[in-house]
Amino acid sequence: MSDAGDDAQSRSGADGAANRNASGIRGTAHGRATVPLSVLDLVTVGAGSTAHASLRTSVEIARLAESRGYHRHWVAEHHSMPGVASSSPAVILAHLAAHTSRIRLGSGGVMLPNHAPLAVAEQFGTLEALAPGRIDLGLGRAPGTDGRTAAALRGPGRLDEAADEFPRRLAELTRFLDDDFPDGHPYARVHAVPGPVQGPAGRPPLWLLGSSGFSARLAGELGLPFAYAHHFSAAGTLPALDLYRRSFRPSVVLDAPYAVIGVSALAADTAEEARAQVLTGALSMLRLRSGRPGLIPTPEAAAAYAFSPLEREFVDGWLANVVHGTPDEVRAGLDELAGRTGADELMVTANAHSGAARLRSYGLIADVYGMPVEAPAAD
Repeated sequence: MSDAGDDAQSRSGADGAANRNASGIRGTAHGRATVPLSVLDLVTVGAGSTAHASLRTSVEIARLAESRGYHRHWVAEHHSMPGVASSSPAVILAHLAAHTSRIRLGSGGVMLPNHAPLAVAEQFGTLEALAPGRIDLGLGRAPGTDGRTAAALRGPGRLDEAADEFPRRLAELTRFLDDDFPDGHPYARVHAVPGPVQGPAGRPPLWLLGSSGFSARLAGELGLPFAYAHHFSAAGTLPALDLYRRSFRPSVVLDAPYAVIGVSALAADTAEEARAQVLTGALSMLRLRSGRPGLIPTPEAAAAYAFSPLEREFVDGWLANVVHGTPDEVRAGLDELAGRTGADELMVTANAHSGAARLRSYGLIADVYGMPVEAPAAD
């Protein structure tokens, strides 16, 4: 573990830790759900639709999730993907905060290598000021895009940063959030605003996200909550969670590991309808992996697509890790996954062409678990 990582660990024990709202990390399972359920929103854009419509759907999903007992609603950072409109998580989260009042909102995640730590601290300090006690700051070390786009985001000379650069940037971000650079540090008189320099203030809990062992180990060593991207890297789920738990050291944030896994899941009134919807997401992923990204195709286009044997193998493998079907089938799949992985929380992402299908899926999942029904908060 580098000195930078140890530095981040020491920040977790700094004065003011009570303001970190660690109580928001551990969720509560509602109804017959075995673990808390949350939402991972990719703000997908289907063929024939617009980013405006997809962002409006995200508000509807957040309001439904809040009224039905989902614990949190996270937005993922992706770039240069026509079918995903979540390139600016902080902007979207501010919009969602204005239309909700209770549900936790966060990044799943901000790709830290793409941003200056001070900029992230100021963005999420602003979000915390807008929605006190409801903001999560999830961080990843991948670019969230292809190499050429990453170069455009980061500028020349930064694509080959060493692996240990992420812990250093994490430590820097943490110090900006806590406003506690030591005397003599070049940033000792630089303050993230909004932030502690203005007086006592809460700040969002940090999460590490990953699809490999690097972030799992780092999250464990720092005593931070960890979110694993099972929805696109299912083969590594169990090894990463095991590494996180074995590496875990208690901190003021957590006294025991807390692991969330992202899972693709879509419920519909019939298994055939669910299959038609998730096939659109699988074809979209195939095109992305083939260097042909685009809007999420319609169910009709996906059904008519002539898959080559190699493409069919990819799609079948992809769909094997998507929990889909009737509400009862989805409930069984989610329960099996939670039991097999020991995940403390499931974060469900519904990747489909239709915004209406995604919204209905979250409602059906809440129904099948008997989750509460409350009136959405007034705008």
